[in-house]
Amino acid sequence: MSAQTTSPAASTTDDAVLPSSASTLLRLATAGSVDDGKSTLVGRLLFDSKSVLADQIEAVERVSRDRGLQTADLALLTDGLRSEREQGITIDVAYRYFATARRSFILADCPGHVQYTRNTVTGASTADALVLLIDARKGLLEQTRRHLAVASLLRVPHIVVAVNKIDLVDYSRERYEELAAEIRATAASLGVADVHPLPVSALVGDNVVDRSTRTPWYDGPTLLELLEGLPTADDPDVESFRFPVQLAIRPQGAAVSDEYRDYRGYAGQVASGVVRVGDRVVVLPSGTRTTVAGIDTADGPLDEAFAPQSVTLRLADDVDVSRGDLLAAADDAPEVTQDVEGMVAWLGDAPLRPGARLLLKHTTRTVKAVVRDVVGRLDLDAAELVPAEALALNDIGRVRLRLASPVAAEEYVVARRTGAFLLIDAHDGGTLAAGMVGDALAAVRRPASRPAQYSI
Repeated sequence: MSAQTTSPAASTTDDAVLPSSASTLLRLATAGSVDDGKSTLVGRLLFDSKSVLADQIEAVERVSRDRGLQTADLALLTDGLRSEREQGITIDVAYRYFATARRSFILADCPGHVQYTRNTVTGASTADALVLLIDARKGLLEQTRRHLAVASLLRVPHIVVAVNKIDLVDYSRERYEELAAEIRATAASLGVADVHPLPVSALVGDNVVDRSTRTPWYDGPTLLELLEGLPTADDPDVESFRFPVQLAIRPQGAAVSDEYRDYRGYAGQVASGVVRVGDRVVVLPSGTRTTVAGIDTADGPLDEAFAPQSVTLRLADDVDVSRGDLLAAADDAPEVTQDVEGMVAWLGDAPLRPGARLLLKHTTRTVKAVVRDVVGRLDLDAAELVPAEALALNDIGRVRLRLASPVAAEEYVVARRTGAFLLIDAHDGGTLAAGMVGDALAAVRRPASRPAQYSI
């Protein structure tokens, strides 16, 4: 159910207020430490923006009364798993969809417990903005710094830091400004440039959707006003064309009509940029060059396609193209390589050590890989890489990998889609790490280099 009301744009000199992005979609994720109030904040955002059905509210009120609560526990709007409700914590990523008159949102409510950091990486990996909560009484914790580091690694464009439970510090301006300064300093040390702190009370509703009269010293936007005004992703026209091939389509069999008997197309999603009929492209890693002869969709042919459209491309020449190949602009193609160095968020229970053999998934291509070296581990307090022999669960570190066959990997800071990769357990197919090619944390100091020891 969409909201029927919208908050007016804030009138303020705060640089967090950005131009309106009407009628656009914003992918949003939440993060924070345990008991910082993420689920309550999401519930308040949905409730106050009138994005919740009446029967959902009635169910939440009924469960809240059964627990002896005087008011509705809005966290129940997002904690959907039975184990989450029983423990009062968030375990899995809960996705919610809502809209205001100015914008549509896909919201991922991520867990706060350190053992579920892998879920936070999942929720934030496609986010346009991350709402990071901190408890005004506790301040920045290790998990807060970890989430800021993850957001920086994943290049989440906008970070909103909600200083929650401001009502429990008597709406203290001094406490808020102290935390806001610490937030900006920590974010800067991790290379996060776009950070917007604001004081809120998820329980009471201060500055979530409606402006609070209890914080007259704060003249910035409410949370919803800020989210409605954040700009979205870059213009596809300024990005280089990249198209990972998911499937080669060539109809076969007696039932195929003469019209499609010689059809050959390559299906996938445009990862970045724009492609037009007649454009010259290169097939990677082979390096074969050809021309786009047609762009097909279920609704008919197109003259051009742009990210993130899913289309089928027809090529002018009968070239060898299969799943895992990358079509790129011929005049601006990435280099192919069998050596990848980058930052990883380690999500495996067993430590990652040099010599480990696993699979690397880059776009639609999966290749064998070996860990040549663990360069270092990110010290969250000092915001620098320190020497490490291995990476443990939830560590963030830098590794060097040698691949059995080449991939067209780019620097993550330049190309978010083609600069990302996954490390996968070759035995059970489980995801072990989310990786970013190159200096994803450019602001972080790195330890002295040492020679790699392992190769394919």
